Amino acid sequence: MVALERVMDPLLNLMADVNVTVQELNQLVREMAVRKATRRVIKESGRENKSRVAIATGIPRSEVARILASQDSLPAAHRGEHPTRRVLAAWHESPKFLTTEGKPAVLPIFGGAGSFERLVAMYGGGNPVRAMLDELIRIDAVKRLANGRVRANSRRPIIAGLTSDAISRVGERGGDLLETLVNSARGKSIPLFESTAVWDANPAMVLPIREKIIQKGTNFITRVNALLNQSRKGVTQTNTCRLGVTVYCFQNEREFMDETLTKSCKERRKNLRRAPRAVNKSGTRKFPRL
Repeated sequence: MVALERVMDPLLNLMADVNVTVQELNQLVREMAVRKATRRVIKESGRENKSRVAIATGIPRSEVARILASQDSLPAAHRGEHPTRRVLAAWHESPKFLTTEGKPAVLPIFGGAGSFERLVAMYGGGNPVRAMLDELIRIDAVKRLANGRVRANSRRPIIAGLTSDAISRVGERGGDLLETLVNSARGKSIPLFESTAVWDANPAMVLPIREKIIQKGTNFITRVNALLNQSRKGVTQTNTCRLGVTVYCFQNEREFMDETLTKSCKERRKNLRRAPRAVNKSGTRKFPRL
């Protein structure tokens, strides 16, 4: 379990950056586990056995049967879609929150119809307005303007700087690395290369050492590419396999990150204030129905 915790830590950070819910991850893991276990059972026994798959995965046999009967993964809407995704989608699609040109309107944070408060009430899954606004601002999907108004910056709830291609590369290279490590741990007869050098570095020395590692790593990858390109000459067969090398440099600053987190938690945020409501003839304030 300790090994899984170390693997899950960066994965959970990525999930937070792209707003993937635990429910979505849970459903994905269950589906992949069933299909992976089924392939193993078929390879060992020559036939599909739902009961063995249920035992191997701990997933009820009825759910195993349902997953195997479906050709594709479940639609996102059935996986506990992230509330930020629903809110942004409605902001870009629902006529109630669009301009006459069909673009996301600038919305007042509080109010009745056509407000961010109403948008969150309809599509935010019961989450508070302030919490939703904080999360959307964190990932730069929404910008808070003057006079208590907000503007949509992005349709996708992905933290600024991340792209679909970058996320795909994380999955591909992360998967290759884990497969290599598991292969080495199993003691395969044909091991793949894996080696690590670690040093408890003086923070003042990190930058110059990292620059040297980048230079040496770039030179190494250049030579490997030349070797692989040379090996491609004269190869005409279509039945090929992927062979590659990835070099990466890691740096953990847990103590610094914990101090930063503690400091940020102590900082007080400014409260949102509703604009004063009009007063009717009876002297009571009128509030919009939500």
